[in-house]
Amino acid sequence: MSTGKLISQSLKKNLKNYYLYVFALIFSAALYFSFVTLQYDPAMDAAEGSIKGEAAMGVASILLIAIVAVFLAYANNLFMKRRSKEIGLYQLVGMSKQKVFWILSVENSILYFGALLGGVFLGFASSKLLMMLLINIAGTEDVASLRFSGAALAQTLIVFFGIFLITLLMNYFYIKRKGILSLFHTESTTEMKAGKISIWEILIGLIGILSIATGYYVSSKLFSGDFSTTNELLFAMLFILAAVIIGTYLFYKGSIRFLFNLLRKKKNGYLTIRDVLSLSSIMFRMKSNALLLTIITTVSALAIGLLSLSYISYYSVEKTAQSNVAADFSFANQEDYATFTDLLAENQITFTDKEVKIVQAYTDLSDVMSTRYFEAMDYNQTRKTMPVISETAIKGLDLAKDESMMSGFSDDDASLFQMKDSGKLIIEGPNGAIETSFMGLEREFLVSSYFTFGMPVLLVDQSVFDEIAKKPDPSIQMESTVYNGITINHEANLDKANELFMQASTDDYMNKSRPQLIVDMKTMMGLTMFIVAFLGLTFLITSGCILYFKQMDEGEDELPNYTILRKLGFTEQDMLKGIAAKQLFNFGIPLILGLSHSYFAVQSGWFLFGTELWAPMLIVMVIYTVLYSIFGLLSVLYYKKLIKDSL
Repeated sequence: MSTGKLISQSLKKNLKNYYLYVFALIFSAALYFSFVTLQYDPAMDAAEGSIKGEAAMGVASILLIAIVAVFLAYANNLFMKRRSKEIGLYQLVGMSKQKVFWILSVENSILYFGALLGGVFLGFASSKLLMMLLINIAGTEDVASLRFSGAALAQTLIVFFGIFLITLLMNYFYIKRKGILSLFHTESTTEMKAGKISIWEILIGLIGILSIATGYYVSSKLFSGDFSTTNELLFAMLFILAAVIIGTYLFYKGSIRFLFNLLRKKKNGYLTIRDVLSLSSIMFRMKSNALLLTIITTVSALAIGLLSLSYISYYSVEKTAQSNVAADFSFANQEDYATFTDLLAENQITFTDKEVKIVQAYTDLSDVMSTRYFEAMDYNQTRKTMPVISETAIKGLDLAKDESMMSGFSDDDASLFQMKDSGKLIIEGPNGAIETSFMGLEREFLVSSYFTFGMPVLLVDQSVFDEIAKKPDPSIQMESTVYNGITINHEANLDKANELFMQASTDDYMNKSRPQLIVDMKTMMGLTMFIVAFLGLTFLITSGCILYFKQMDEGEDELPNYTILRKLGFTEQDMLKGIAAKQLFNFGIPLILGLSHSYFAVQSGWFLFGTELWAPMLIVMVIYTVLYSIFGLLSVLYYKKLIKDSL
């Protein structure tokens, strides 16, 4: 048989039997090409003056290259392993290793670049859908269109040609180091022998569980004030990362086998067919799969954590905007305020106006706020400048002369700053220190962030405010001491009012528009969330595919066992119950650990990203779980086919 005919027949066979490798190629190429097509699309320049989408996408594309390269390398390694007998036969009939490598390289190049072209076409076709999603998330007004980018095509071809060279190098060393006998036994080699679990293995498992628990505990204390310096905070973060990853590896290395062995002993050796196909199979493979499962768990936790934090930021846009702009429009520049109100009157747009006078004063917060946070941030907390306003800013509030409150604080801010419900708060007035009893916190934001810099305002009795305002310290006063907040009475007029604001405002620092801030934040946060979601989806699909490929490999190894069990009289349904339990563990354990890791990571510092936790985090976790479960279902269906064909 000629070499050309041999390659042709081998291609037909491999395309039929190893379609998943072809799928991996097409999927990876489509994913990457659609992504870089967006990177070079002019629509990515979302809004004038905002961060270029192209730059952000460029950074993400580098991460995508690494993910795709690892994914394809793993798929290629599995592909070569399953063809080991074929390679051995080539050598057995007299072919040299160099000729075998050349035949495989020609065949692989046809498959690879054929799949690459298919992936490019699929990626181009799906790029419009991705652009529509991005435009919708970012809230821009651009029209999604199908644009072909020569630069994106060139970048894709260069990247995948580089990955192709890496796979060729892997194949070369695989063929070179394998002897004929080892090639014939590669597929049938078990990953480990069943043996008695040692004390050392039990100890490793316990250390793994303890390490994970320690990492969780430290993460819960990360922003509670226990770490008082920047270096301590950084060290704590590195410790959490190391403890959780190492603990996860040790958990897979020892804990799973130990726990499953306890279950087997509890049954006194009487195992059902379900136990044999699930517990026993997992026990004797888990130790050698520890590194792979640790990587998948870590990648899943990273994907879920980043998706949750980015969605928290996007989900909290309106509340974050409200904390920066207390009304629809805020003015500290009085000339612009007068111009804007005149324009509203000319256009017959009714509104409600609120004026608040503000004076900056030094305060001593040592008795009402923990010093540890300020020490960590290198702030002088015992003499801190705060905006002070009168109690009249809140309708119905009546403070005594010796009382004070803070407003514009969320519960999470109170937790971060470790605010107390009561205590002594001292204000430096022109006639000496004014000692007040702190009465607690209010949620309502009363003035814009121009006056507060993200901190709350201090509410005092009107007479105390008049005393401070009579002779304020000029060195700490803002350029403006009057806040004007305008709320549009009818929401339908909000867009028109925002256009008028753009005409009237000459100072973006002193004047702020909540509708415009929401648009700008959605553009920025939406782009970030899109990029993170795209990478998260890539993490999900690649890790799911790797686990699925692994199950295919294990299924092929265990095929003789299924044949024996079928001959002994076990039905297909009997065996499928055990297989389903096995897949529940194989896919469920990394998922549950990934969800747990991501929860503690997000819980430790989510308030730095937004104002809402549970809704966005649970949405991300549910979607990730549903998509991840699809690969487990596909594995069960694949095993069902194997069992059916075992006789």
